[in-house]
Amino acid sequence: MFLLDAALKRLVHQGTLTVTEASGRQRRYGTATPGWDDLGLVLHDKGVPGKIARNPSLGFAEAYMDQRVDITGGSIMDFVGLIRRNNPWDSGRNLDNPGLWMKTRLAIVGRLNRINARAASLRNVSHHYDIDDRLYDLFLDSNRQYSCAYWADGITTLEAAQVAKMNHIAAKLALKPGDRVLDIGCGWGGLAIHLHKVTGAKIHGISLSKEQIGYAKAWAAREGVADAVTFSLTDYRDQQGKFDRIVSVGMFEHVGTRNFPTFFRTCHNLLEMHGVMLLHTIGRAAPPAITDDFTRKYIFPGGYIPSLSETVAAIEPNKLMLADCEILRRHYAPTLRAWFDRCVAQHDRIVELFDEKFYRMWLFYLAGAATGFEHASLVNFQLQLVRDRDAVPITRDYIEATETRLNSGQYGANVVPLRRDTTPA
Repeated sequence: MFLLDAALKRLVHQGTLTVTEASGRQRRYGTATPGWDDLGLVLHDKGVPGKIARNPSLGFAEAYMDQRVDITGGSIMDFVGLIRRNNPWDSGRNLDNPGLWMKTRLAIVGRLNRINARAASLRNVSHHYDIDDRLYDLFLDSNRQYSCAYWADGITTLEAAQVAKMNHIAAKLALKPGDRVLDIGCGWGGLAIHLHKVTGAKIHGISLSKEQIGYAKAWAAREGVADAVTFSLTDYRDQQGKFDRIVSVGMFEHVGTRNFPTFFRTCHNLLEMHGVMLLHTIGRAAPPAITDDFTRKYIFPGGYIPSLSETVAAIEPNKLMLADCEILRRHYAPTLRAWFDRCVAQHDRIVELFDEKFYRMWLFYLAGAATGFEHASLVNFQLQLVRDRDAVPITRDYIEATETRLNSGQYGANVVPLRRDTTPA
């Protein structure tokens, strides 16, 4: 308990955390502060403090998943938020406080984990996206957007924020009827179908997830747009042809730093001379770092959150010009909190599909991500790339004007809610 006690004294200053050890002894950390949480942490066995102290991120996560610890007075979101809020990204305090050996091990493991050879890429994608498909219908919006929404002024619902995100992207792509668009990492097809409906563009989506591609094809068929919105199980490195536009949302995190040059070189070669690309990815407002053990083991094996510096460094040699860069600083946090709340409301159903351990793992993942966007260095990058500097107007006015038309339903086809397959399994 000595190491955990020392860590909590260092990490908790505002708000209070009362730790109840397995023996019944209680320790109190922090100071009662208006607007801050007062929480309890119950340790159910004597081995927990050591497990957490040896590897805080993974150790605490696994103890929580195995019900060896519980939170009182709030949720796992509140607990992780209390710790992160006390230790914001610019404070200089490292939550895990790894020693030299741990830093070296994580660096080596992280480098190997991010190689993402072809076979590994397929395994890594399947690990997260080819689990029971019914899970995602329990917490995503009706367009099945599994990425950061766009919470413009006046938007209060997840559904509206995700439509606003898709329209924001469509505006930056400057889409026209008949444009040939490649959607790299197309998810379940909601973005591709929406872009076609609001602009008349023809979309081809690619992914390495068999479940997603099968779902997307069936969805396009139900919508009656399968002739204009197509999908295939294709590695981006194998894609052929030329496209007027390329969009990639939430996929770049799976590319791996070693493959950054290949990714942008491939995009350059696939993009027409006057084409436009929009890359939407989670990023770091900090120098390059490593993926934590919990995320690497349980959530996104092979995943890596890039810094802007290393992303731009990979773009520049491949003759792609950065035409616009927007940093979405706050938008993912309310998105993740909405998902978290919906998962909590669906506790019984998630346990039925999986088990309590999976449910707790999923909540810890969402809580860590949400608070990472609130207090750590996580942000979202939206990078608009062109080959020709005149591919888009010289001011950003067209983005706002187009977005306004899209959001008011005055652009392209009349948009109706997408009809997902909600037939009970």
